[in-house]
Amino acid sequence: MIKARNRQQLVAEIEQRLAEEKSFVLDAHVKQAFLEVDREAFVPNEFKHLAYKLDALPLAASQWISSPLTVAKMTQHLELKGVDSVLEVGCGSGYQAAILGKICRRVFTIERIDELLKEAKAKFSALEMHNIFTRFDDGQRGWKQYAPFERILFSATAKEVPEVLFEQLAEGGILIAPIEQRENYHIITRFYKKNGHVTSETIESCLFVPVLDGTQK
Repeated sequence: MIKARNRQQLVAEIEQRLAEEKSFVLDAHVKQAFLEVDREAFVPNEFKHLAYKLDALPLAASQWISSPLTVAKMTQHLELKGVDSVLEVGCGSGYQAAILGKICRRVFTIERIDELLKEAKAKFSALEMHNIFTRFDDGQRGWKQYAPFERILFSATAKEVPEVLFEQLAEGGILIAPIEQRENYHIITRFYKKNGHVTSETIESCLFVPVLDGTQK
């Protein structure tokens, strides 16, 4: 009951902040995902008392779990209603993938830091989230075996989106990425693929940790 109330309060705070920003109304399926996933399960022990605040929190390897507000925005911008498969570049804590997994049939998430991926996999297993598939690799290479993906999400900022990911994006698909404009200034950008061509629109400024090349154990 306590966790359920915490999730409800978190959703209420997200909706209040979106209203203050005059941003958008949270879709029902996005809201339901937040009501079903305990953020506390994805937060390090020393920060669990802050799990239901609108704060980004530190993880291992100098990474961060994004603010729930940011996760809500990125999720809604993907326009997930009726979507089957999503590729996430940068699993991190696993919280974003867990939210996606409540909405989509299959989530493929890639993480280049082994420590983080092992922890996320253990959480998915404990929570019986069997529709989330993980891979230890550089996410900027995508996951060709399961392409094309209807949606692709960068959970870390990039200077540009590698062409291989647009190739792995399904026709009619959407890719969301925080694109670095200059140091400490990133813009959430939404890319559309139609008739084999990619167009884009900017949505809003944000702050993410960077996508790094290669893998780290």
